[in-house]
Amino acid sequence: MGIVKIDDDMHEEVRRASAVMCRSINAQAEFWMKIGMLAEANPGLSFSEIVKAQLAAVPARPAEAAAA
Repeated sequence: MGIVKIDDDMHEEVRRASAVMCRSINAQAEFWMKIGMLAEANPGLSFSEIVKAQLAAVPARPAEAAAA
């Protein structure tokens, strides 16, 4: 784990977004970094397409495990 230095305004934006999205501040920042990295690597894809592709890449859990 490392420390990333961001300015106070960006930290406030991450804090606000994390409250809305029910994520920790770190999880929200990590989400934005991951999406940004994927957007740079795939400039032809929209945000929705990137999220859809990421969801498709996660294996579905068996019904019994999901109910537990």
